[in-house]
Amino acid sequence: MYYCGLDVSLRQTSICILDGDGKIVKEVKAASDPDAIGAVLRGTGLWFERVGLEAGATSSWLAAGLRAQGWPIVCIDARHASASLQAGFRNKSDRNDARGIADLMRVNKFREVWIKSPAAQRQGALLTARGTLQRQLVTLENVIRGILRGDGLVLPPGRTRFDQEVHERIDTDAALSTIIAPLLAVRTSLLKQRLALDRIIVAIARKDPVCRLLTTAPGVGPHVALAFKAAIDDPQRFSRSRTVGAHFGLTPRQYSSGEVDYSGRISKMGDQHVRSMLYVAALAILRREHGLWCSLKVWALGLAKTRGIRKARVALARRLAVTLHKMWASGEPFRWRRQEAAA
Repeated sequence: MYYCGLDVSLRQTSICILDGDGKIVKEVKAASDPDAIGAVLRGTGLWFERVGLEAGATSSWLAAGLRAQGWPIVCIDARHASASLQAGFRNKSDRNDARGIADLMRVNKFREVWIKSPAAQRQGALLTARGTLQRQLVTLENVIRGILRGDGLVLPPGRTRFDQEVHERIDTDAALSTIIAPLLAVRTSLLKQRLALDRIIVAIARKDPVCRLLTTAPGVGPHVALAFKAAIDDPQRFSRSRTVGAHFGLTPRQYSSGEVDYSGRISKMGDQHVRSMLYVAALAILRREHGLWCSLKVWALGLAKTRGIRKARVALARRLAVTLHKMWASGEPFRWRRQEAAA
């Protein structure tokens, strides 16, 4: 029985093969390509119990390609593996990392991570592209506001009349107009491209039955639904819905040692984009006065009276994540009234 560890970089992958007793059988490097790595493994003529690699930028692509060839690929948590490798080797190198990963496969001491389906990866890439345009748009507007503020020109908050407000202030100043005009042109282009991605996201969410189900919950629109679906990928990967909040970093950090038992702020682990989307949904539930009264809002407002509105928002985002997972797992839409839940 043999075990293999792959330490992947952009161009080359270090490969280490161990036997059941931990003795090194072979160490070699290959191109970071599924076909090249598979050729090396086939060339050994050995039967592998597990072939491990750390989660990274290309791990999904490599794992999918190697699994298609029939290799027992295991993708492990990079932070968990790093802690084990630091304790096992004095010097960090690709060769030592491959040895350490192979040894983790041998002793069966690793934390496996979920590899998303190709559809979920593409949806996540779409949301990442849209989020990048949004951040660039905000940065560009802040730069324009900062330049104008240096001349004593203060723009009102908001984005509805941004172009008009800027033009009213710079049209009489040719030098300032020369500086700001290219930035406004880029901003207009960013708005058009972001709108194009928004339309794609809405179209996907309308056709997807899971997204349509999730949007029955308060505060959840196409963006939140698609982001949640792409991040979870398969609801069966969580045995309990309560763990979804921790998966997205919405539960408090805990530190306990001896007589010290400390519970701090939320861990902020997992998908940052989904966490922010859930927080935005929680804000929408708590801000609007009409049409969103439900058990979630009543619970959050009660919590705000005792713990404060900021903690209530985070707690509501966590509870919304749990609720969305339960809806997806059960296939039932959101229950707005207690009578519906009792029935």
